[in-house]
Amino acid sequence: MSDSTAYDFIVVGAGSAGAVVASRLSESGLYRVLLLEAGTKGSNHFWARVPVGTSKMIDDPAVNWCYKSEPDEGSGGRRIDVPRGKMMGGSSSINGMVYMRGQAQDYDHWAQLGNRGWSYQDVLPIFQRMERYEGGSDKFRGRNGLLRVNDTPRNKVPLLEKIIEAAGGIGLPFNSDQNGETQEGIGMSQVTISGGKRQSSAVCYLDPARDRKNLVIEQGAMAETLILEGKRCVGVRYSVGGVRREARASREVIVSGGSINSPKLLELSGIGQSELLRSVGITPVHELRGVGENLRDHYSPRLKFAIAARNMTFNDNARGWRLAREAVKYALFGTGFLASTAVPVRMYFRTREGLETPDATISILPFLYEMVGRQRRIAKRQGITMNANVLRSESTGSIHIKSSDPAVPPAIHFNFLSTEHDRAGIVAVIRKGRELMATSPLKEITGEEIAPGAKLQSDAELLEWVRNNAETTYHPVGTCKMGSDPLAVVDRELRVHGIEGLRVADASIMPTLTSGNTNAPAIMIGEKCAEMVLASAAARKAAA
Repeated sequence: MSDSTAYDFIVVGAGSAGAVVASRLSESGLYRVLLLEAGTKGSNHFWARVPVGTSKMIDDPAVNWCYKSEPDEGSGGRRIDVPRGKMMGGSSSINGMVYMRGQAQDYDHWAQLGNRGWSYQDVLPIFQRMERYEGGSDKFRGRNGLLRVNDTPRNKVPLLEKIIEAAGGIGLPFNSDQNGETQEGIGMSQVTISGGKRQSSAVCYLDPARDRKNLVIEQGAMAETLILEGKRCVGVRYSVGGVRREARASREVIVSGGSINSPKLLELSGIGQSELLRSVGITPVHELRGVGENLRDHYSPRLKFAIAARNMTFNDNARGWRLAREAVKYALFGTGFLASTAVPVRMYFRTREGLETPDATISILPFLYEMVGRQRRIAKRQGITMNANVLRSESTGSIHIKSSDPAVPPAIHFNFLSTEHDRAGIVAVIRKGRELMATSPLKEITGEEIAPGAKLQSDAELLEWVRNNAETTYHPVGTCKMGSDPLAVVDRELRVHGIEGLRVADASIMPTLTSGNTNAPAIMIGEKCAEMVLASAAARKAAA
């Protein structure tokens, strides 16, 4: 070991939640904080700044872990790409930048599962505190937070107005704030984009904190194992450029590696299912059967339709001389296609009678893309792509290490479509997408149904197509879930059950999926964790 250094707190992972935790813990200047990040790229990485750069980073191993799932029945025996950010800001630096809290019922359900302090009324003030948003009502929205949130401009693509009008024709009116009182309806995506630049947690939380003398950030730092003394976590062993290092925490270690890497690190440290750990040569230290279990994600087929009209989609503006024009527009004004999310409009709806709130969504991309090798490229053909999924998937899988070597990726088993709820739901969503495209004024410009194709009509045919073609929407959660049941990994204060001085703070602690994109909830989790850690430290100081 080359050196050992002591801190008050160590945060493992500078992603959506970890960047927030490190920033907030160091804010007062009272505590010495070490932030470890395996990636080497920062918020100044060119493609991380440019919103359209998502397509450039989705499979770039320099900034992405580039994980793949194991083949299973729900994916037709395919291995599905599982991109995860490997840089400052984590997945908030490579994602689609959509800001969606989810529904009040999501958080009330967490509280009903025994996680007091996580109801909607509990977390709403945290969402408000963290965001800077000009729209909506003061009752629901925040004005002065670090995270800059804006609405996607509505009038930039002619096709969008036709989509909104058609949605009204099938009973889904325009909703100006899907993060407000209700989620239902069709609305423009709220995005973490400001001034034409991505607003990751690295940009909003870490960049302002970099000059703090009590915050040390180590990049290229691969966490290998937690240091445990009995049933207390006292530090982290990690390597930088092949050199092994050790850092100790006098107060707490907070693991924020995300839903893939957090359970992986716990297992590498001997925390998890004893028989599984022994099978890969790791001596069990603490039995926690839920580590790596309860994996959930939004499984999403991409519906594709041709648009039989010119100058309606991004397919015209993102190729040839028009792309050059867009580049000039972006360079001069920070606007246009390059400054946009790929998913400018979103539709939330109920698939059946009797539901209190939406149970499904369609995210609409006003263009077609094609795969050239592993690269996504705007297609020449005019069209529209729809990402369709049920909101609260009940299919659960797992993530477990395959080796004691930290460099070996874990086995990711999604187990998609393993419940009737998910199977019936996804068929209903596909049919809703078809209904939208067959409604005026969209139907007048809609051409061929490219995928799944009009010839597929029965539930069985559509499900088989989903199995063989769907992707995830990159929202893995739940693998270190919060609760008090036998498979819970952390308690309601995110403390790992049975281990002192150790918490997990990222999307892995979610007991269930939220109704939409998971980045905003992950940032909220980081804020709430930091709040609880600081409250605990203050209480100990007062009692001393």
